Amino acid sequence: MNHSTAKANVLLCVAALIWGTAFVAQKVGMEAIGPLWYSALRFALGLLIVLPLLLREKPSKKPLPRDWLTGVAIGMLLFTGINLQQFALLYTSLANTGFITGLYVVFVPVIGFFIGHRYGSGVWTGIGLAIAGLYFLSIRGTDAGLNINTGDLLTLISAVIWSLHVISLSGFGHCLPPIRLAVTQFATCSLLSMLLALTMEPISWHAVREAAVPLLYGGILSVGVGFTLQVIAQRHARATYSAVILSSEAIIAAIAGWLILNETLDARAIVGCALMLAGILLAQLAPQRI
Repeated sequence: MNHSTAKANVLLCVAALIWGTAFVAQKVGMEAIGPLWYSALRFALGLLIVLPLLLREKPSKKPLPRDWLTGVAIGMLLFTGINLQQFALLYTSLANTGFITGLYVVFVPVIGFFIGHRYGSGVWTGIGLAIAGLYFLSIRGTDAGLNINTGDLLTLISAVIWSLHVISLSGFGHCLPPIRLAVTQFATCSLLSMLLALTMEPISWHAVREAAVPLLYGGILSVGVGFTLQVIAQRHARATYSAVILSSEAIIAAIAGWLILNETLDARAIVGCALMLAGILLAQLAPQRI
């Protein structure tokens, strides 16, 4: 492992730690303001934190219009993934959200398969375990048949978007220097969230004050630090290996929900989490190619 790769792994571990605990801030913040306003305000705050770093960044070449458009497209993936996740937290627990979000590390090789990559049996076994875990964690029997929690379904869709985001950062993350890319995607996410919030959610300064602490944590640490570290790290790390490190946020989210919000998991959910974690690790640590 060379120095750049080792440094990238450390940065990704820090990002995963921040994101895992940030699930608490995301859920608590919505006790005062809506999910879209929470996203809009915290990404605006993260943008303000990162903007001064532009003065120290000296790009080797002037970015072209298509480079900025690529950055905006990555920001649109971020906007979609984060808001699906934010709405999901209205209907499900931190543990469920964290573990189902972690499925993006399974979707990365699945998407890779459709663009010509081939993987060994360990990867597909891991995917099978993860799907089984999702069943135990999220799907419950009812009189009308099987039913999946709304929040878990939204999180599952967001996991697909997160996988595309991770792949895009590894594949196109060099389109812009890292701070410019971070600023571009934060601005895109904040602006789009704000435009939707203005039409869908009420807002007041009193509500913003009530959500101040979750907003500060989510904006400064989760966005300003965590997502910026991801942009920097993924310039030196493959998507699949980045994803397995970032998936540790699932465990951190479950622990944070237990310690801070007194959330609990029943036996069925614990089995589901264990199967998903085993599948995630096997899919990423098994030999990647046939």
